[in-house]
Amino acid sequence: MTHEVAVRVGMLYGPMVMAVAGWILAPARNRSRTGAAVLVAVLWLLPVLWALQTVNQRAGWWKFTVHGPAVRGMPLEAYLGWVVLWGAVPVLLPGSLPWAWRVVTLVSFDLLVMPMCSPVLVLSREWLWGEAGFVVVGLLPAVLLGEWTRVQRFPARRAWMQVVMAGMVVLFLLPECVFVLRGGGWEQRLCWLRTHPRWENALGAVAVQCVLLLGVMGVAAAREFGVRGAGTPIPFDPPRRLVVSGVYRYVANPMQLSCVLVMLAWAAVLRSGWLALGAVVSVVYSAGLAAWDEGEDLRLRFGERWVRYRGQVRDWRVRWRPYVEPDAAPAVLWVSAACGPCSEVRLWFERHEVRGMVIRAAEEHPTQRLRRVRYEDGEYGADGVRAVFRALEHVHFGWAFAGMVLGMPGVWWVVQVVMDGCGLGEREIGCRTVIKT
Repeated sequence: MTHEVAVRVGMLYGPMVMAVAGWILAPARNRSRTGAAVLVAVLWLLPVLWALQTVNQRAGWWKFTVHGPAVRGMPLEAYLGWVVLWGAVPVLLPGSLPWAWRVVTLVSFDLLVMPMCSPVLVLSREWLWGEAGFVVVGLLPAVLLGEWTRVQRFPARRAWMQVVMAGMVVLFLLPECVFVLRGGGWEQRLCWLRTHPRWENALGAVAVQCVLLLGVMGVAAAREFGVRGAGTPIPFDPPRRLVVSGVYRYVANPMQLSCVLVMLAWAAVLRSGWLALGAVVSVVYSAGLAAWDEGEDLRLRFGERWVRYRGQVRDWRVRWRPYVEPDAAPAVLWVSAACGPCSEVRLWFERHEVRGMVIRAAEEHPTQRLRRVRYEDGEYGADGVRAVFRALEHVHFGWAFAGMVLGMPGVWWVVQVVMDGCGLGEREIGCRTVIKT
């Protein structure tokens, strides 16, 4: 066996052997959580490594000299091996090893082995900068995501990371695979779009924005899983509490519905029938195996609450008016009775037929001296413009969707800053004295 063949074999099978050994030695009582952690860490690395290798093609930190199936100039065996090495192996290291030492172990391994991969891998003088970038964007988040999943911590963070991961897979990695198999790539497709007469004006930008809007329901649903359900969209790491708030008041399967709509719209933007076929396959899977498996699991875990909810809310058909649990305490929107602009907010909601929410004077809040409008639903609470956006879910789907869009990360912050700049920021609210007789 030549040195080049040995290097290529080692790139793939070395990490796989490490992962298999780690899985065999992992405690049997935690296999399900360990498997979920391995899955999310690997899924994080798949699109991130693709994106980083795209950057490397321009930066020139290193290059591969071999030919054959490749991902952005990286041999397929190196790509898959790196994903396993940085995704699965850190999770499968002994559980007593802190996550920081897992990162140090993998980085040390990389620094030792990469210079030994010549002539398959040729390193430039700046390759350590590339390694640092790969660690910060690839290895470190993958290790943290895997560790948090294994020990069931920070569900909201895990859900947001999975949103980023899913977005990169659907919008970039999956089209890349389709284009490569069809004898092209992103560069050829983008060149074709730039020269197409219909894309010389703002139509292209509008189409991309429409794709992003179609993804809002999926993002809002993932946020709801993390914040309200203490879980994530990954089937092996589901919410621990039944989620019937937010977008789930209107449709039972918003993530899969949103994913299918995004894939169809993205296929139309990129003029790819194969991507549209992927959306069709996703519908078949979601309506068949996934619906049966998830439905049975949810019925066993949540019993009558789930059966009652599914009797009113469908998988693919969006309700116009929100679902409200019959026995649940209503959400509360706390609005100051002495604040003029706040009173306008109160009057607006009172003019609409809200469901599952009551409006009360902020001065009467039992535990806090409020300085902004506040929305509370059980243990969940939001202040300022986010409170108003959350309250919109109690009107109808049109206003609920507007609230989802305006409540996206970064968007709500801009709106809040603008509102504060217009004089509608925090206010001192005097507590109302209640005399009991």
